[in-house]
Amino acid sequence: MKIIAVVVTYNRLELLKHGIECLRRQKRLTEIIVVDNGATDGTHEWLDAQQGLHVIHQENVGGSGGFYTGIDAAYKQGADWIWCMDDDVFPREDCLENLLANIGDAAILSPRRIMDGKVFTHEFCHYDFANPLASMHGKKLRGNETENTEIVGADFEGPFISRRVVEKIGLPNRELFIFCDDTDYCLRAHLAGFKLRYVPTAIMDKHKFFSDDTWTTRNQKKKWKRYYQVRNEAYLNHHYGRNWGVKHLRSFIGVVGYWVPAVLSMPFTKAWQWKDLQTLWQAYKDGINEKLGKR
Repeated sequence: MKIIAVVVTYNRLELLKHGIECLRRQKRLTEIIVVDNGATDGTHEWLDAQQGLHVIHQENVGGSGGFYTGIDAAYKQGADWIWCMDDDVFPREDCLENLLANIGDAAILSPRRIMDGKVFTHEFCHYDFANPLASMHGKKLRGNETENTEIVGADFEGPFISRRVVEKIGLPNRELFIFCDDTDYCLRAHLAGFKLRYVPTAIMDKHKFFSDDTWTTRNQKKKWKRYYQVRNEAYLNHHYGRNWGVKHLRSFIGVVGYWVPAVLSMPFTKAWQWKDLQTLWQAYKDGINEKLGKR
């Protein structure tokens, strides 16, 4: 069985080094592909000096573009299973073994992630494209699951993907840039009839960011990403929504959810500015018009 890991990285060299070290301990792993999204922190040079890695350098096309490139390369090299991850998750030594032991009838398996000593989960069991007042991600896992659980959505932080999935649904949507590319890919796999499972015995550790930041600093650091988050969620709601409410109203409610705390906090902090509200509105419009790509 040919198993290829795909790691997408950008300007997080120390985290990448730790992740590669963890992957090299996986006994059944055939190859490691690292997609460098135009890093400028020495990642390029470090990767070129490594032995036993398949390195792909490209411009910064976001996480979605990175996984598009990496999964494509792994598939073309004949991978039976493709193990995808960002550079901020670190598989424990028996993680791959436990994924392999629990394949069963699943075509995508998602490992458990531990962050700061606690289970971190975004996996969910139901897509809701009918109720505009409900979240798209229905029945989220609680994190206390002890048995394999059937899911429909997971992050690109360790999913173990069968070649059959790529054969049938193709590659991730690289035009999303960041956010929701994993949700979209899992949805496409689910709609194509594939089973997805959460495997709590396969464990990865996840790095915690912004732990010492104030609310203001954290929002300032994340602000540029909000455009993609709002736009891509609006895109998914519009593209897959079953009625006008989901296609238009649900994402508008999400924008208002950012606007209200932003306006209320403006007199007291520098977390938000008026131009940021305009950016969020543009993100909403781009999403429902399905206008994607790098901004």
